[in-house]
Amino acid sequence: MKYTKQDIIRMADEEDVEFIRLQFTDMFGTLKNVAITRSQLEKALNNQCMFDGSSIEGFVRIEESDMYLYPDLDTFTIFPWRPQQGKVARIICDVYCADGTPFEGDPRYVLRKEITRAAKMGYTFDVGPECEFFLFHTDDNGQPTTVSHEKAGYFDLGPVDLGENARRDMVLTLEDMGFEIEASHHEVAPAQHEIDFRYDEALATADKIMTFKLAVKTIAKRHGLFASFMPKPKYGINGSGMHINMSLSQNGKNIFDDPSGELGLSKEAYYFIGGIMKHMKGMSAITNPLVNSYKRLVPGYEAPIYIAWSATNRSPLIRIPASRGAGTRVELRCPDPAANPYLALAVCLAAGLDGIENKIMPPEEVRENVFEMRLSRKAEKGIESLPGDLMEAIEEFEHDDYIKGVLGPHITEKYAEAKKAEWADYRAQVTQWEIDEYLYKI
Repeated sequence: MKYTKQDIIRMADEEDVEFIRLQFTDMFGTLKNVAITRSQLEKALNNQCMFDGSSIEGFVRIEESDMYLYPDLDTFTIFPWRPQQGKVARIICDVYCADGTPFEGDPRYVLRKEITRAAKMGYTFDVGPECEFFLFHTDDNGQPTTVSHEKAGYFDLGPVDLGENARRDMVLTLEDMGFEIEASHHEVAPAQHEIDFRYDEALATADKIMTFKLAVKTIAKRHGLFASFMPKPKYGINGSGMHINMSLSQNGKNIFDDPSGELGLSKEAYYFIGGIMKHMKGMSAITNPLVNSYKRLVPGYEAPIYIAWSATNRSPLIRIPASRGAGTRVELRCPDPAANPYLALAVCLAAGLDGIENKIMPPEEVRENVFEMRLSRKAEKGIESLPGDLMEAIEEFEHDDYIKGVLGPHITEKYAEAKKAEWADYRAQVTQWEIDEYLYKI
């Protein structure tokens, strides 16, 4: 939907909107906002809403803190869960510096740059995410726990699926906000769920992922539950992923589709896969950004850890789903829902474009179950693994000049610095496992 300033003002008046949340996302994928009243709406629509960027982690120093929010008018949405009188709406914003230039540390700007680059090559980047999450109980103070009374599994339904009612309300709320929900179901682990929405152009999809998380958490709270997008909140069960389905179109045609090509794929599709495989290690710190992310990426829990591709099985990192024609796509299975969607989609697109520009062919398809292959067989096929932990991922990131160039010097420096600090803090912790394992016998 394309809106003008006049459209926004008219809808705000007609719908009795009293508060407008000007939303933006920080470097780590955390949603932020400044709330204004209806009286300040015209000022905001004229890009005159200023905030202190030095208070946002990873943004700017205190000496250069004045920043501005430029609303993206097409993202205007009324929150269906707020009061029906004195309604609350939101507009997603881009972040600009005081001199009127885009802020290079704004994740949305990073994705816009790559989308513009693709457009110059004649491509539109379409993305469909598969977002998984857990629904847990809260304690007496309303704080989240990892407790669930549920024992449901994959595709189970009520009364075994105790989160069914909450999930239904989430779907209905998202549809009220303009989402086209394609499917929702219980996932493999107890208390784990998935809601899939229709693919869209990359920037719109990244915006929707941020909105999706907010809506899911809000509705879960109304049911007395806590929705967690933590990749691996509990030991011994599957973690949550955010598989990313990607395709490129040119003049309205999916260019990954080629009925005459092997497996029905075009050469561009193969090059796109080759680019992602080339840069996957360097991208991992973005697609899997937490210490906890790498506890999901271990053998035995279905999460892909081997850098390979296949059209016939789900064990490799990259899968080619069976649909062809307009539905031909590449599915990257390692990202998790803690990832900043703007940065994650930016590096995926950039890596794929690098593959196309430089005609990077991937190795041959792996049709065997990679999890069951012997080490010697993997070595023979040249199959490598994703980084084993966050520090290794940051080291790979710092060695990939191409991916660093995509993010730009500001985010590259701030992101690596923050993740090294996260890793150092994690290493300094004494865990309950260590107490249980060592205290009594040493």
